[in-house]
Amino acid sequence: MKYINYIREHFKDPRSPVVTIREFETALSPKGISRTYLKRLINFMIHNGELKRITKGVYTMNDDITVIGFAFRPFYYGLENALTIRKLWEQGVNPVVVTPRNVRPGARKFGGSNYRVFHINNRMFFGYNLIRYYDFWIPVSDYEKTLIDFVYFKHHLRKDVLIAIKGRLNNKRLRSYLKLCSPALRKRVLEMLNTG
Repeated sequence: MKYINYIREHFKDPRSPVVTIREFETALSPKGISRTYLKRLINFMIHNGELKRITKGVYTMNDDITVIGFAFRPFYYGLENALTIRKLWEQGVNPVVVTPRNVRPGARKFGGSNYRVFHINNRMFFGYNLIRYYDFWIPVSDYEKTLIDFVYFKHHLRKDVLIAIKGRLNNKRLRSYLKLCSPALRKRVLEMLNTG
């Protein structure tokens, strides 16, 4: 019970809403807990609903799906999710996590809700800033990077949404971002802008 109380007190931090198995081990090993007992304790807390597993070795004590991105640090929320967070459209969408980490991309579940994870090349990991979103400060791709990501990930962008994004683009920033992209990607982005 003393370990559970320690976990409750020390790992419910809104600034860092996820905790890894390594962080548990680092904090609890000096207190004499074995790895086997720690795993049993984590399973007990998951069974009781106090702890939720986001992905292998990463947990949270928070029910809000907004925390899932922190399990894939470094990351940002992108694509349709960024447009929703930035209030460019009213559609509710599942979270979209973009990370340069070597993770399995695709659809996943957390607390009964779906979210998607996308792997992006390290050299393309830029173009986001922190936004206050409910109880958290989260990294979200800006309009310029969101547009580039739609092309990079070969996602369809409705014409009305493209027009709305174009109205918010910072052309100087977009040009600087395009210099970081491959010539083929740069060409496809410019073609999309010219046809929209």
